[in-house]
Amino acid sequence: MKKNNLPKGWSETKVKRVLEHYERQTEDQAAAEDEAAYRKRTQSFIAIPVKLVPAVRKLIARKAG
Repeated sequence: MKKNNLPKGWSETKVKRVLEHYERQTEDQAAAEDEAAYRKRTQSFIAIPVKLVPAVRKLIARKAG
């Protein structure tokens, strides 16, 4: 069986907590969370063609160091 690689700073416990959070959310709570993310001034959301997603991820990873 292949071992899952978690992002730096993540553990199996944290993954389970995040999954639990989203599984317990109502549709209204999920919508409110999404809307709050769009109001943040520290993030930006853009649409890119699906075929460019791997390249964009590589660029972000390179920039993040």
